Amino acid sequence: MKKWLLASVLVLVIGVLAACGGKEKSGDAGEGLLSDGKLVVGVTAGPHEEILGKVKELAAEEGLEIEVRPFTDYVMPNVALAEKEIDINSFQTEPFFEAMKEDRNLDLLKVADTVTFPMGIYSSKVTDLADLEEGAKIGLPGDPTNSARALMLFEAAGLLKLEEGMGMNGTIHDIVENPKNYDFIELDSAQIARQLDELDAAAINTNFAIEYGLSPSEDSIFSETSDSPYVNLIAVRAESKDDEVVQQFIDIYRSEEVKKFIEENFDGSIIPSW
Repeated sequence: MKKWLLASVLVLVIGVLAACGGKEKSGDAGEGLLSDGKLVVGVTAGPHEEILGKVKELAAEEGLEIEVRPFTDYVMPNVALAEKEIDINSFQTEPFFEAMKEDRNLDLLKVADTVTFPMGIYSSKVTDLADLEEGAKIGLPGDPTNSARALMLFEAAGLLKLEEGMGMNGTIHDIVENPKNYDFIELDSAQIARQLDELDAAAINTNFAIEYGLSPSEDSIFSETSDSPYVNLIAVRAESKDDEVVQQFIDIYRSEEVKKFIEENFDGSIIPSW
């Protein structure tokens, strides 16, 4: 009996020491999101990934290790964040973010604005929208948020008229005037640039345009203005919003060094929005 009691006490003591040791180890690497010693940030491939490369470089100077994890679509970075496969993401506009949160019941929060990627209209067949022929095929993103954004852009360009008041909720079914009977075709956002030669014109998100080798400032024939409401953001899980490393990441991203990097490398195609 005494031997059993002594063994139990020893197991308890070892367990307590192990728990204390584990907690101390986590503290050494940082609390919360840094429990594994690094911050995993999800982005879409292309400009967001390039910007995060600069953020990673600056973070390393502060002793913060960042792993940049690129995705090829707009859905998975939020799913991965909600499922704790990544710690932060930086790739999306607020309207898209809010719509996806509601649609998938994701407990995610915006913590800061980042950059604006003005959506543009591109064509390999015309250099002026007035030259588009009757019934021209015009591509636009298929997801609800970017589809509405493209339709607003088309309306601003004079290609169509939407039902009054639809704005960010507009769909192709809300087109009330289409004088030249354009055929508006919804496609996967990431694929539109690759299909541009098969279309007469298309609205393309700036990150995908750049990834395909298009220059928004030189190749677009119509573009959103600088007052676009579609500013990109940094998102985290709600439980992580007060984590110190989140604020550290925000401060590094919104630094003068990153702003200068964006201005020098993207020639006005991407606008720092802080």
